[in-house]
Amino acid sequence: MKRTISAMTGKGSLTHNNRDFIAENIDKSRVSDNIIYCHDNLKQVYEELFGAALQRYNDKQKRSDRKIENYYEHIRTGKQEKLYHEVIFQMGNVKDTAVGTPEGEQAKVILDEFMKGFEQRNPHLRVFSAHLHLDEATPHLHIDFVPFTTDSKRGLDTRVSLKKALAAQGFEGGSRGDTELNQWRNSEKAALAEIMRQHGIEWEQLGTQNEHLTVLDFKKQERTAEVKALEQSLGKLKQKQVDIQAVEQIVAKPVPLSSKVKLDAQDYQTLVTAAKAFVVQEKKERRLDKLLKAAEKTIVTLKAKITEMKQELDSYRSVKGQLKAGTLEKENGELRRRNTLYQSILETHGLTHLVGGRQDKQQSVETR
Repeated sequence: MKRTISAMTGKGSLTHNNRDFIAENIDKSRVSDNIIYCHDNLKQVYEELFGAALQRYNDKQKRSDRKIENYYEHIRTGKQEKLYHEVIFQMGNVKDTAVGTPEGEQAKVILDEFMKGFEQRNPHLRVFSAHLHLDEATPHLHIDFVPFTTDSKRGLDTRVSLKKALAAQGFEGGSRGDTELNQWRNSEKAALAEIMRQHGIEWEQLGTQNEHLTVLDFKKQERTAEVKALEQSLGKLKQKQVDIQAVEQIVAKPVPLSSKVKLDAQDYQTLVTAAKAFVVQEKKERRLDKLLKAAEKTIVTLKAKITEMKQELDSYRSVKGQLKAGTLEKENGELRRRNTLYQSILETHGLTHLVGGRQDKQQSVETR
């Protein structure tokens, strides 16, 4: 059995997804069959993701006009980023995977499994609204999410960014048609195809100019994303070092007519912070060393797997080409054998004059 896969960018109508109103193409009797995975308040999600980062950003601003009062409104009224993004996943169509049919029920199970693994595959996409619709012609998923990046050097240290969020997951943009978004969509389609395969359904890839990822390509890209994520984690661990230079520069000033010394308030705070950090670092030093070694070892292993997957993919393509060429050569040889046999039969029965014109044309073509 074969089925197509589609991953479309949606308009993001939250009231439609949650069935706050019923459109004409919706079967009212099936609305209760829909599966709601989450339907969180978007403004609260923004506070959850960016509230602390906004406070840190505003605290650093010396000019009040550079402060951001409400990050949700800042993004909503801005032009650089969207408040959120939506993608719609569907397998098959109304002709072969309609709601209410056994194929439609199987699609429901597969899409449900796909959705339950979505957030694990996409740690930088905060899903706040997700619905599996079973009250329209074909089962399909609406997934709405806020893409975010951390450790940003510009603006808020945690901010909205689709490009950066996907890059953090290992999707680096290439040519104009090979953007981070297209790479990610193809990766998710390959993930859905793998679940379909486990249920005995093959991905029917329709002919397009942009070839979709094969399962091997998907696995290779997943390994690349894992390596990138581990390298980022490794970098963060190495950055967690105590700044002892600031401590070394602290000078205690003697108090006149006393054996005591005093520190400036800022120096005292620096010393207290450093002392706390030293205590924490002492307790976690061995554990961090183990984590660093484990991360470095894992990175090496994953890089080796990527190389292996690339070699496997190249070998697959090479063998596929050789098989195709061999098949054509075999068919060509069979046709030549049949032609020789038929000519021999005609000559044996003295019938060559009946196809003389055709043979002349064939000989004329062969001598060109």
